[in-house]
Amino acid sequence: MIHKYQIPVRIYWEDTDAGGVVFYANYLKYMERCRTDWLRALGVDQGRLRRERGLQFAVVSVTVDFLRPAVLDDEIIVTAELVSMSGATISFKQTIWRGDVQLIDAGTRVACIDSGALKPRAIPKDLFVEWRDGQ
Repeated sequence: MIHKYQIPVRIYWEDTDAGGVVFYANYLKYMERCRTDWLRALGVDQGRLRRERGLQFAVVSVTVDFLRPAVLDDEIIVTAELVSMSGATISFKQTIWRGDVQLIDAGTRVACIDSGALKPRAIPKDLFVEWRDGQ
């Protein structure tokens, strides 16, 4: 099981605000991409999970400390580190770095939910067997 995952992101003009820095909400998009790619690296196809099991993941809480800004043409690294998994939720520590300078320090909690009812459902035991066995 992959406990920590990271992706590179290049900052484009469209990512910045009138002040020339990354618009704050875009950091949430980058963190979402990292968690999605983490699932993909584990072999979890979210589209298939929704179609075949009627399940999906939804963010239920995020805390973000904006430490430093990213700007046009920066190359940043976005991380997602698995902190805990229990019942219907997964908690991540997420960071964003430009080289050795930390830009973002965040915590994200996602819930497994029923796609139709939009209510919490337990994470299927077979979805993350390796992680659960390694606890």
